[in-house]
Amino acid sequence: MTTTHVRLLADFAASCRDGLPAAVRTDVEGRVLDVLGNCLAAYAEPDGDAAPAVLRAVRRWSGAEEATAIGSGHRLPAPSAALVNGTLAHALDYDDTHLPSVLHPSAPVVPAALAAAEATGAGGAELAAAVAAGIEVCNRLGMASYLPEAGNSLFFDRGQHATSICGTLGAAVAAGMVYGLPAAGLADAIGIAASMGSGVIEANRTGGTVKRVHCGWAAHAGVSAAVMALEGVTGPPTVLEGRFGFFQAWLDGRYDAGALLDDLGDRWELLRTVYKPYPTNHFTHPAIDCALALRERLDPVQIEEIELGVAAPVLRTIAEPPEEKAAPRSPYHAKFSGPYTVATAFLGSGAVLGVSPDDFADLDPARLALAARVRCVADARATELFPRSFAAVLRVRLAGGAVLEHRVDSSRGSPEHPLTVEDLARKFRDNAGRALPEDRVAALVAAARAGASATQLLSLSVSPVAATGARDRG
Repeated sequence: MTTTHVRLLADFAASCRDGLPAAVRTDVEGRVLDVLGNCLAAYAEPDGDAAPAVLRAVRRWSGAEEATAIGSGHRLPAPSAALVNGTLAHALDYDDTHLPSVLHPSAPVVPAALAAAEATGAGGAELAAAVAAGIEVCNRLGMASYLPEAGNSLFFDRGQHATSICGTLGAAVAAGMVYGLPAAGLADAIGIAASMGSGVIEANRTGGTVKRVHCGWAAHAGVSAAVMALEGVTGPPTVLEGRFGFFQAWLDGRYDAGALLDDLGDRWELLRTVYKPYPTNHFTHPAIDCALALRERLDPVQIEEIELGVAAPVLRTIAEPPEEKAAPRSPYHAKFSGPYTVATAFLGSGAVLGVSPDDFADLDPARLALAARVRCVADARATELFPRSFAAVLRVRLAGGAVLEHRVDSSRGSPEHPLTVEDLARKFRDNAGRALPEDRVAALVAAARAGASATQLLSLSVSPVAATGARDRG
């Protein structure tokens, strides 16, 4: 039974303890910083009730003070800290995305690794290996769910949130690595976690704050699964490919075993995970790119009508129901609206990387008026490219009849158009600077780049701004 899918993944994860390729180690440092920045910025979000609510919930549960809630400094049991921090990491919808699996691996995996590493006193090298292994397993599971003939993630087609489902297993790997589980124990942790992952994405369409909790719950479940494995609970050896296993339960047995297992340790899907330049649903990003490009060529007051063409599968998320997307219920709901994000790109501040968290402080009447003029349609080329890349075309009719058009085949931040080192630094400084003074932001960057431990990183993340915000909300 040692060649089962779960054992091959566990053997790979355990091998990461022997050292990571230099590119992977550097990449992991950036992932950890991005998560920390997103978490800190979440405290300043005016529409951010989910994370404080989760923090209040876990404080009711009480328990051992093992790990830190990022920003606030509250000490919690490791699974509870992972729950809070994973929720914070996903709260702004600013977290990274792997393509073509269309999932957000760092938001569940990094908080799980940080919580377990702080609870055990693990060093920076152990933390990096755990994050690398956890994200790679998460991404591989997501890749296995993408079948080219289907043209989409099978999870997504069924309304399932691949991030929270696959992220639970990736988080279990990361936490299990830090807790010192051998390969057999890591296989058990994955097997246990497979009974814990869940998530539906209807909130993308019609609102609700629960989606922000998905990454937190995945992190919480992953740490819990690892602790259970540490204490002797076991998982089924065929938990992934078995007759009643993970792929059968979620995907009716349709999956790509090669994408899951081939070249483990040589071909790193981790390195194909792209950073977000804008704090919105990733399907909106190519439309934002188009609008920012056209903004340089027109005066928005001249706009009469806008046609947004995107991949057919994403219409369900950013364009339907049309009346909901034209008039979002909340600033958070607006992040999942093609019309509103296009209007924001035309009328927003242009701060940071073009669209910033400040652009979603409220529902701006001028943007709502412009959003009402946006019609969303399926575009053949964008559909052909999806989900290997996110593409869009924007056609704007101006007063007087002139029509301007801009098309992007791959959104900013993708492998074809990656964010620069300075772009990422600007994003982190803006995010972390919402809760920390400038010198602390610099210290956090230096510590991450030096391979600091979770304890060191989290101690630097404690912020009076975040702590006050957490208290003010409950």
